[in-house]
Amino acid sequence: MKIREMKKGEFFTRKPLEHPSESQVWIRGEYDRSQKKYECVRFDDANRFCYLKGETQVYTDLVF
Repeated sequence: MKIREMKKGEFFTRKPLEHPSESQVWIRGEYDRSQKKYECVRFDDANRFCYLKGETQVYTDLVF
């Protein structure tokens, strides 16, 4: 699934993991128009975030 197809607040991983740890789970945030990317925050650390392009492939099939 591409990150732009997800809804805000959904959980995902960047690698195909079925049982990820808390540090491997990300939350999709807002779209930043100035950078033309989506903000993503790590589940266990709100101060760690990244910006991903809408075409980035992410994985939502996880047990968390």
